[in-house]
Amino acid sequence: MIALLAFYLFATICITSAVLVIFARNPVHSVLWLIVAFFNAAGLMLLAGAEFIAMLLVIVYVGAVAVLFLFVVMMLDIDFAQLRSGLTRNLPFGLLIALVLLAEIIIAISARGSGPVLQQASAMPPATPVPNIEALGTLLYTRFLLPFELAGLILLVAMIGAIVLTHRSRGDVRGQDVSRQIKRRPEDATRNLNPPVGEGMKL
Repeated sequence: MIALLAFYLFATICITSAVLVIFARNPVHSVLWLIVAFFNAAGLMLLAGAEFIAMLLVIVYVGAVAVLFLFVVMMLDIDFAQLRSGLTRNLPFGLLIALVLLAEIIIAISARGSGPVLQQASAMPPATPVPNIEALGTLLYTRFLLPFELAGLILLVAMIGAIVLTHRSRGDVRGQDVSRQIKRRPEDATRNLNPPVGEGMKL
């Protein structure tokens, strides 16, 4: 009974916050509602027994992605009038995508548990009581080792490319000369002065 109440609570808040992400006028409020949706989705994953996915939602999506979105939105100079004009212009295309997604959800709900393959797969008990994290780690480092390593290599190349693109030389910025800083001695950097009273310091 408590699990059922928790499911309806998490699901209701998750759907409500997802709707508020779309209809919020302020982009900062949209990101905050997105964080609420992630937290409630993590609660749903805990109820489903997927604790590893729940922790990923909290640590990765809330702790990194959503906070990054929040910082980017707060740092950008967003023209809200231009955003509202773009919404009315792209409204037919957005409604078309929404109808397609709604049709997919209806098909997925109606096809749940239908067919002998799905019924047999859902009725089969787990072979061994292995935790989700251990089973996922076993699959990643045995069967899917090559795709896992390739994904890490692609992310490494993307990170190096982003650093190279942003770290370009500019003429209006004074660079740091490390060797000159190391060679400098305290007696060359400071001066001990004893100015008279009332005259102050002369630079």
